[in-house]
Amino acid sequence: MTEQFLIERPTFDPATGKASFGYRLAGLHFVETLGLPAGADAAAAASPAFAKLLDLTAVVLGVSYFKLRAPFEIVAPAIPLTDAERAFAIDVYENGLGEFYARNNLMRFGKLSITAAEDAGEAIPPPTLPNRTLLPIGGGKDSLVSVDLLAHAGVDCTPFAVNPKGPILTSVDKIGTPPVYVTRTLDAEMIRLGKEPGFYNGHVPSTAINSMIAALCALLYGYNQIVLSNERSASEGNVTFDGRETNHQYSKSLGFELLIASILGDATGGALKYFSLLRPYSEARIASLFTHDSKFDRVFSSCNRNFRLTGNDGPLWCGECPKCHFVFLIFAPFMAKDRLLSIFGKNLLDTAANEGSFRELAGLAGQKPWECVGEILEAAACLYTLTRHADWHEDAVVRAVKADLLAQYGEPKLQLAMAECLTDSHDHHIPPALAAKVAAYAV
Repeated sequence: MTEQFLIERPTFDPATGKASFGYRLAGLHFVETLGLPAGADAAAAASPAFAKLLDLTAVVLGVSYFKLRAPFEIVAPAIPLTDAERAFAIDVYENGLGEFYARNNLMRFGKLSITAAEDAGEAIPPPTLPNRTLLPIGGGKDSLVSVDLLAHAGVDCTPFAVNPKGPILTSVDKIGTPPVYVTRTLDAEMIRLGKEPGFYNGHVPSTAINSMIAALCALLYGYNQIVLSNERSASEGNVTFDGRETNHQYSKSLGFELLIASILGDATGGALKYFSLLRPYSEARIASLFTHDSKFDRVFSSCNRNFRLTGNDGPLWCGECPKCHFVFLIFAPFMAKDRLLSIFGKNLLDTAANEGSFRELAGLAGQKPWECVGEILEAAACLYTLTRHADWHEDAVVRAVKADLLAQYGEPKLQLAMAECLTDSHDHHIPPALAAKVAAYAV
């Protein structure tokens, strides 16, 4: 018999704020729970739009359990899905798990099927949502730049996070607006089995997961838009595997943004908007915007290694991982050197042991790291800029890579790439009126 992954119908108790999601795989039963804040709107919790979003959240959260065995068949007999929602589910389980498949050498693209109850696709009555903005905070520079841009555009926003810790808490404290926090509790047996023989483990599309949880909160607590902070660089993949480009940041990409925005819009009768405010920008451009204000210098971090190891009770930056190196690199052309060194505690470009990592980031060796880092040519352009920068050109890594950088790309291409990094793209999904206000400030 072919192994199946079964998604059960989720439940939500508005009295306690507890949502439960059940899954079955290989004779095992898993339950994941979400603890949502008190104060949910009772009418919203009973609405067809919320029921639809809860079902879709169950589908997306299921990736964490599905990947234990990665079977070819997904079944959700109690969850009605439209044709568009089935396509969305397959996208999440194929492209959203692309890195997981590549690193485990599993061929799944174009081979997965999902069997679910039929939803004829009748229009869902739109709930009444006030004109308010829910802004996911990740603890890094990007969402803090969004906070600044929204403030100058006259848009109030509420910080949102799932299982907040470390720099998320310190960043939200610095923002100074009461947040919406959700507690997510994964099934402990799933976590244990992920380390056992006969089961797989790996990367899941966390932005897709957190976006669905944010959508539940938007309906329950009254927000008509979810504003992400995903940059245009997130759309670049890492490697080609099984005939497709595989992207560590797939659920941050523009393609996925357009897909989930359409799904969330249909699920709420058009009431809920979803878009990324930073989509026009490269990582380097976002770094340049961050330098305008120093109030977040001591509270933010993009270092996933320290997040995993200490929950960020220790230093905010490990200084050794590709993420630390990339963030240091894109800040260097725009931020005063003493300020950047005070943030990281040391000069990552003057440490010879880091040379290999910077070479990978700039496409001079290996492959693009499996991390949320920007485009290869963007990193190369920033390194090139530092070879001509009075503060940085003598640093060990900059001197070591200069000749190879120029030989591989040539000076004209690197100059053009840097200019393009600082040129805003029109390929985004931001409402026109807001886009105009932000563009007027972000100069």
